[in-house]
Amino acid sequence: MNNYIIDINVDTGEMVGNESQLMPYMSSCNIACGGHVGDKETMRSVVKLAKQHSVKIGAHPSFPDKDNFGRIVMDMSCVTLYTSIKNQIKDLISILDEEHVPLHHIKPHGALYNLAAVDEKAAHVIVEVVKALRVPVELYVPFKSVIADVAIQNNIQIMYEAFADRNYNDDLTLVSRSEENALITNSELMFEHVYNMILNKEVKTISGKSIPIKAKTFCVHGDGPDAVNLLSNLVSRLKNKGIKIR
Repeated sequence: MNNYIIDINVDTGEMVGNESQLMPYMSSCNIACGGHVGDKETMRSVVKLAKQHSVKIGAHPSFPDKDNFGRIVMDMSCVTLYTSIKNQIKDLISILDEEHVPLHHIKPHGALYNLAAVDEKAAHVIVEVVKALRVPVELYVPFKSVIADVAIQNNIQIMYEAFADRNYNDDLTLVSRSEENALITNSELMFEHVYNMILNKEVKTISGKSIPIKAKTFCVHGDGPDAVNLLSNLVSRLKNKGIKIR
């Protein structure tokens, strides 16, 4: 397994306050930019921690909806959504400039991420923001998604992402959080889930099917009740298999 190198990304800055415990186990972080949660103070705090731990920093923009934590699709015009996403990312970039660290990637959050995976309008809005920023960043996107196709068409560098702590439907969409089996909260099941995607390039869906999938970065949500233990256990098991994380 010595030729397997992956990235482990974690959503951070979401007012949980466990970033200092999570940082040693991740290789990149996605920092909430004030859309679904967070402000400049929380962004600055996480940026400083990431800098200390040499963790790559990404922007985690969302629908501007703190009441619903960005997990519900908002009816917004493309122009309004574009402006919101761009301003969120620029707020983070201003802090990164102060700390003299680069923005490595952009990963939309929640309902925006899921919508852009299947909706061309939303995908184009995000890609246009990335183009307008004129900084060399990667866009974290799901395999076989609309946003992946749109990004490739626009010469935006992408990294395929899969979720370590979420179950999948047969069409590679995530099982809705409204369903009981949406989350993977058992460390053994999480490891098997991720290891299968790395080794066999397939994911076992909730229907029991094995569906082809590609991923170079794997997400663990930092706001879960046992996120630190699940992440540390996953990283330890992967390293024991000779998989490099960076």
